[in-house]
Amino acid sequence: MLFAFDDVQCRALAEAHGTPCFAYSAAVAAEQFTALRGVLPQRVRLAYAVKANPHPGLLARFAALDASFDCASLGELTRVGALGLPPGRTFFAGPGKREAELVAALASGVRVQAEGWEDLARIDARVDRETAVNLRVHPAFDIDEGSRIIGGSGPSAFGVDEEDVPALLQRAAGLRHVRIRGLHVFAASNQRDAAKLRAIHGAVLELARRLHEVHGLVFEQIDLGGGLGVPYAPEETPLDLKAFGQGLSELLARHPWFTGELILEPGRFLAGPCGVYLVRVVRIKESRGTRFAILEGGINHLIRPLLTGQPFPVKAVGQGAGELPYTLAGPLCTSLDRLGEVRLPGLAAGDLLAFGTTGAYGLSEGMTHFLSHPVPPEVWVD
Repeated sequence: MLFAFDDVQCRALAEAHGTPCFAYSAAVAAEQFTALRGVLPQRVRLAYAVKANPHPGLLARFAALDASFDCASLGELTRVGALGLPPGRTFFAGPGKREAELVAALASGVRVQAEGWEDLARIDARVDRETAVNLRVHPAFDIDEGSRIIGGSGPSAFGVDEEDVPALLQRAAGLRHVRIRGLHVFAASNQRDAAKLRAIHGAVLELARRLHEVHGLVFEQIDLGGGLGVPYAPEETPLDLKAFGQGLSELLARHPWFTGELILEPGRFLAGPCGVYLVRVVRIKESRGTRFAILEGGINHLIRPLLTGQPFPVKAVGQGAGELPYTLAGPLCTSLDRLGEVRLPGLAAGDLLAFGTTGAYGLSEGMTHFLSHPVPPEVWVD
């Protein structure tokens, strides 16, 4: 599903709330969660990655579906904390945790994903009882995609390099209260191939097995990270959920030594399909052989095309398919303000465009303060 709302709904939303605006469908978000949960083994916990979209309505809907939450800042911890969840349903990650963030996480019973020695030592100094943490490891095995997003197997600011884990474990043995009881590895981004995800997750479980057998680590949790992908174009096939779930079941069967729970941190998969971004054309310009459609909003609202080189799916609301090439430009005073090169019907000032799959990494990732344009409203459609 590329668009959560049809043309009639898009027009009604634009007229009721103005443009630019984001709109999110509660029903689509719930469908995504339920479909994924339905194929997973019982021992797999879904922890929604809040960074994908921290909208309160979205968090409340996932909480009602028994989701856990993956947070990476004090702001995200605060939003999830407002849901009133019991301890154990929130995780706290991030390579540069500040003191106030660690204190807040520990005080509220959040499970910390330790990025290295500094996290372990600071936690140990602030607790007076045994405290379980998950250790994030930056694996040595390579992956097929996502080099600009998660860095591949090269140098990384995230976690402990796999080859440095033995030395860290020796050092951690002297800690008074902190116990490493989980493994956290994030090794995929927007992957729609179930077989590749199975290979990545299999490599993570093999890493966990080696740490268990060689160093005696007992894992209550193995966090496989996120990376479940969604289509951004009609020709892209969606993730085969049945095959994905079967792959996890087979991996668990191959590792009988591990009796804890697996954790997945999907953000894009759960939230992406539920959102649309509605924006109007301001003017059309021809420049040296290029046809520009200049829009009310640009990378201040949707920066993903600039970062990844892949545009969001877009349609001209109320018009059919088109074959005219357009470079979509925003209103910002920088030539970086581009939302992609697409084919659309003949456009004119005032035409309404809808960008699909913007429920994840849309407004929350945009450059909203640049040039001080108004922040667009976010409409929760329940």
